[in-house]
Amino acid sequence: MSSPGTLPHWPQALLHQAADIQLLALDVDGVLSDGTLYFTANGDEIKGFNILDGHGLKQVMKAGITVAVITGRRSPLTEKRIADLGIRHLIQGREDKRVALQELSDQLGIRGPQIAYMGDDLPDLAAICMAGLGITVPNGHWFVRRHADYCTENAGGQGAVREVCDMLLAARGCLQQTLEKYLGDGHS
Repeated sequence: MSSPGTLPHWPQALLHQAADIQLLALDVDGVLSDGTLYFTANGDEIKGFNILDGHGLKQVMKAGITVAVITGRRSPLTEKRIADLGIRHLIQGREDKRVALQELSDQLGIRGPQIAYMGDDLPDLAAICMAGLGITVPNGHWFVRRHADYCTENAGGQGAVREVCDMLLAARGCLQQTLEKYLGDGHS
C-alpha cells in the first residue's frame, strides 16, 4: 500500500467520502475477529481480538468518532472486549442489522452519509448499503464485497478495523499528527 515512512495511499474519492463520518459501526465475527468460533470441551466460547484494531478504535474515539458494535450473536466475550475498549454502544442478538443501525442513527442524531458500517456477511449487507460508507473485508462474502464502497487489504480479525480507523483519521487530516505523538521528543 505504501513505502516505509509514508502514509498509506487511499483513493481521494474514498477519503472524501470518509471525511464527514461521525459513526463507525462494526460487526464482530469476521470483522473484529477472524470469524472462527472456538469452543472448549465445556462448551465455553473463545474468541480472538486483534490488539491493533482495539488501539485504532481508541484513536478514532479520541478524534470524536462514535463507535458502535452491532452483532447477530450474544457473547460475554464480546461484551467484555467492547467494555474494555470504552465503546458505549453495543447491540447484540440482532440479525436485522440495518434496522438496528437505523435505530442507533435515530438515537444519536447521525444520518446515513455520516455513518460507516463494516461487515463481512449477508446479514450485514443492508447496513452496508444504508451507510454513507459501506466497508467489508477480503475474507467476507463475495456478494458483500461487490456492494461495499471499500474492501480492506487486511482480513477480518487481522488488522482490518485498524486499517479503517487509520483511513478515517487520514480523511479528517489528523492521522500524521496522531502517529507522530508516539515518536516522543527525540524524533523529528
